[in-house]
Amino acid sequence: MSLKKTLALASAVAAATIGISAGVAQADSPGAGCPSLYVVSIPGTWETGPARQPTPGMLGAVTGALASPTIRTDYVTYAATAFPWETQVYAASKRQAVDNARGLLETMQRTCVNTRFGIVGYSQGADAAGDLAAEIGSGLSPVRPERVAGVGLLSDPRRAATDVLIGPPVPGFGSGGPRMGGFGAVGDRTVTFCAPGDLYCATERDDFVTRIAGVTVQNSDAGSVDELLKRPDAGALWNELLGAGGVPTLQGQLSDQANAQRRDELAAFYGSGAHQNYQGYAVDAAGSTPTAWLAGWLRAKA
Repeated sequence: MSLKKTLALASAVAAATIGISAGVAQADSPGAGCPSLYVVSIPGTWETGPARQPTPGMLGAVTGALASPTIRTDYVTYAATAFPWETQVYAASKRQAVDNARGLLETMQRTCVNTRFGIVGYSQGADAAGDLAAEIGSGLSPVRPERVAGVGLLSDPRRAATDVLIGPPVPGFGSGGPRMGGFGAVGDRTVTFCAPGDLYCATERDDFVTRIAGVTVQNSDAGSVDELLKRPDAGALWNELLGAGGVPTLQGQLSDQANAQRRDELAAFYGSGAHQNYQGYAVDAAGSTPTAWLAGWLRAKA
């Protein structure tokens, strides 16, 4: 099997490797004046769209507990799609979320000079929120890192093993691969949550099929396979694969038996509800759920 055919077969499972969200609710109404804390919330896949208002979905349990005259919450509208036959491929959809969230923060930064910022996201929204945080933390954004009070990511497809994980340990990292440069200057204010069994944020390190599919989806608007291989994250993954045996290792993970096992594992994952479980498990001794913990953490920063 040629390299391009092998990569093409690996990327065919991409639809099963990036977060898909559930749940809708009404968006918060912003308060008047300048808040002490401004929280930008990025919903997950299919929780918003270009032709409708964003809905809190999973993040409603966070923002609903932030109701206060000193805190304002806005939800980000973006394509929130995942598949090539939808309005945007995943990478373009996520980029739109980053751009729109950045725009909200820039506007608040100009208008309210003393307001600090919170950034939260779930699933694809966590992917976008994490990328925005990394951009700010590395000094590449007009948004100043000192204005960021906290970043909270629920089921981040780019979770790194070195990220500050709140809750029980989970294996590996996000299916899309870790952010190469981390969160920079906002790393000490960025926390992540990954439910046990949520494959979007906990892909095993030696699962090269899922990891290649995830990186392909992350770069799904980048062009050909040849162009993809020039990207730093793809190059790092390719070097790691070479160290683990190269193309024969990948071909072994694409055998009929391996594919059948993967289908069974994915079916069990989708049936488990692990990706929607961020109000259903405890992350501390007090029994706080991820959404409750994140809401309390942000509320204390107002």
